[in-house]
Amino acid sequence: MAETTIIDGRALAGKVKDELVTRVTQLQCEGKKVRLDAVLIGGDQGAHLYAKNQAKACSAVGIEYMLHELPDSATHKDVESIIQGLNSNPSVTAIMVHMPLPAGVDAHTIQMMIAVDKDVEGVNPANIGNIVFGHRSLVPCTALAVMEMIESTGVELRGARAVCVGASTIVGKPVAVLLMQAEATVISTNIHTKKRDELTRSADILVSAAGVPGLIKVDQVKKGAVVIDVGINRVVGDDGKKRTVGDVDFEGVCGIAGYISPVPGGVGPMTVAMLLRNTVQAAE
Repeated sequence: MAETTIIDGRALAGKVKDELVTRVTQLQCEGKKVRLDAVLIGGDQGAHLYAKNQAKACSAVGIEYMLHELPDSATHKDVESIIQGLNSNPSVTAIMVHMPLPAGVDAHTIQMMIAVDKDVEGVNPANIGNIVFGHRSLVPCTALAVMEMIESTGVELRGARAVCVGASTIVGKPVAVLLMQAEATVISTNIHTKKRDELTRSADILVSAAGVPGLIKVDQVKKGAVVIDVGINRVVGDDGKKRTVGDVDFEGVCGIAGYISPVPGGVGPMTVAMLLRNTVQAAE
């Protein structure tokens, strides 16, 4: 354990929030609003809890938070109507839509509708595409969190070998592109990748966003590597209680990795902080 530095996502998020308080205050002094409008459809308990925590996080830095709730019976047109109204409302500076959406409401279409300059989750394909051109303001929040955590280590990215396990549209692919922009040598793996273990063992920077508990074991990690665990998996322990674990065998990899992010307390808190920062950026 002594050889490995834990990347404290809560502490890093706290620093981001402190900086945001100053920026929000400056905007308010200039007579500008900083407001996040969130759309929540249906009764998903996880989404409701996230919305509650989101409201609290916004309040802590001075961001106004408005939650628009629709029933499970809401149609695609109902959701489109809400988004169109928020897009055209000048008082609204930031928009996000809570997942999951009910059957009959197409998430991709709804995300495409969100105005690019108000899309603080970075889910509009235009914002995801902009990453390739070096625009980093409204990057998907989790991908941005991963990069901030890697950069917090001070490890030289230029010329480093980075391996991304998992190639989702909002995490794996954007992280790979951001690492390319930092001039790392990037390998993106997926479920069909052959000899993945050999690739992860060669990584100076290893990012796992596969959503598979215990996927990355100690013999798959290079000594001294930076390991960022994006996985959030609910598992039942030997005591019958549910707990949250990542993709990485944390106890095993500690002592091998140079730096590692924990789950919980790693990427999660930083993702919330990046949503808040994107919200302030959108207002600016």
